[in-house]
Amino acid sequence: MKTSETLIATLREAPAEAVIASHSLMLRAGLIRKLGNGLFSYLPLGLRAFRKVERIIREEMDGIGALEIKPTVVVPGELWRESGRWDTMGESMLRIKNRVGQELVVSPTAEEVAAALIRGELATYKQLPITIYQINTKYRDEIRPRYGVMRGREFVMKDAYSFHTDDPSLDEMYQKMGRAYRNIFRRVGLSIIPVRADSGAMGGSGSEEFMVESEVGDNTLILCPACGYAANDEKAACAPDDLPGAATEKSLEKIDTPAVRTIPELTAFLKTTPRVFIKTLVYRAENCGSKLGDEKPAVQGTGAVGKTRFFAVCIRGDLDVNEAKLAAALAAGEVSLASDAEVERVTGAPVGFAGPVGLKSVPVLADSSVMALHDAVTGALEKDRHYLHVEPGRDFTPAQVCDLRLVKAGDKCPHCGAGFYTKKGNELGHIFKLGRKYTDALRVTYLDETGKAQTPTMGCYGIGLDRTLASIIEEHHDGAGIVWPMAVAPYHAVIVPIKYEGAMRDAADRLCDELETAGVEVLLDDRPERPGVKFNDMDLIGIPIRLVVSDKNLPSIELKMRGQGEVTLVAMENTAAKVAALVSQRGVSSGHD
Repeated sequence: MKTSETLIATLREAPAEAVIASHSLMLRAGLIRKLGNGLFSYLPLGLRAFRKVERIIREEMDGIGALEIKPTVVVPGELWRESGRWDTMGESMLRIKNRVGQELVVSPTAEEVAAALIRGELATYKQLPITIYQINTKYRDEIRPRYGVMRGREFVMKDAYSFHTDDPSLDEMYQKMGRAYRNIFRRVGLSIIPVRADSGAMGGSGSEEFMVESEVGDNTLILCPACGYAANDEKAACAPDDLPGAATEKSLEKIDTPAVRTIPELTAFLKTTPRVFIKTLVYRAENCGSKLGDEKPAVQGTGAVGKTRFFAVCIRGDLDVNEAKLAAALAAGEVSLASDAEVERVTGAPVGFAGPVGLKSVPVLADSSVMALHDAVTGALEKDRHYLHVEPGRDFTPAQVCDLRLVKAGDKCPHCGAGFYTKKGNELGHIFKLGRKYTDALRVTYLDETGKAQTPTMGCYGIGLDRTLASIIEEHHDGAGIVWPMAVAPYHAVIVPIKYEGAMRDAADRLCDELETAGVEVLLDDRPERPGVKFNDMDLIGIPIRLVVSDKNLPSIELKMRGQGEVTLVAMENTAAKVAALVSQRGVSSGHD
């Protein structure tokens, strides 16, 4: 391919909005162009690299027996109503109506579609297990799309869905997917960090995220330097703190605390530490599936979408509530702190004086840290009053005790006791054990060996292609531009004649033919530009092998690897074989771990 036959659209400067390397370089190298906020088009060079990532993913999916399908991007809203996510997905899901008033969704994910498709085809246990996948366009109406294709509104995902007769079969495919994901990211040249993760709106019993380290990452990774434990902070657990003290024999005592509301104010007022306080927060939960409080009247209200319920959440005074863990514990679509007015309605006291002792209007959830406290302090459900000498289990009994703690750097690993450290990361892939959440909701059944109808269990496995491509550039670039790994480079090699004329033209054309015959993807820069312009453009674009044809060196060719300073002269007759060998050596095979 000659440059005169394709589109080279390099820029000297990137737009000011491009604040991370991948966004800037994808624009400057002419890989993408912005059409609107969060909407990007791929130009020819960018699409070539994108298709290579896509091909590697497809090879790994096919390699574990997944079957590719091609659903529509616009799907009936009734499927989302069946699953219950029409209400819980919120404004990130783009809803539209057609001319006859039918509700439609521009797919943000495809669990409902996969379950509906299998529902129509599944008859007997003999058809299971089965895994289907698509590589298709998605749309999520991000409030603040940013960082180019790293967080756009429209994007491409590979999402796979597996269906099984039992959990051991699901676990087998889950493990296969995990290995396939590791192969994919190895082959595209990415250093990934697999972490335990929260299942979030997807639901299910277990999940694992595949992260890349990033200064602008949306996720905080909790990492153990000793045993390798790794988790998203939404999911991370830690060892309990070793707190001194024993149960107090002192009776509960109510004291005056005028205008003392916050933990720092209480700490100063009582001349103690935050670790002795039971902090009580009131949360509202939308579309809550928890049965807590169903046996008695609870303070409830009606939110803008679905049913709203309120819960009191207790945690030690020096800790913070992990809202992802709370949402999971309540099986809620969303949780958020109640307003001041709601807190007063629920507790009968202003903000700052809530506590679990005597609180009957809403269910009380306690973090495990609370139950380890002795002789504690908490709000007395009255303005300007607090309780001293509180003993959890004696003075109050939570409706549920669970891990609600937001883990941070310095907390102890639950496996080995070493102190955690943190990194920022971006999620590239996520695998879930969904269980029967969607197959139950969409009434997917099969007949077992006895002829009895059963519901299959389900897995879900996603990779963002655009984000993966951007992450490759984040990891592989220098001051001159992109440094593509061979497996995903738009072209393996570029031929740059100092001038595309005379003997240099003849040699460049001949070399191009020989490289193409040898299976090398090659670009011939036949533009009438200065050599420096050509060199800079090809360094910016990041093509791995540069072959310079000059009168000075003919009949030898100057060979230089992108990102390396060394230049080698290779005899013209040996160049194609040399380059083909380099491509083979530096390409990443499909061999499995």
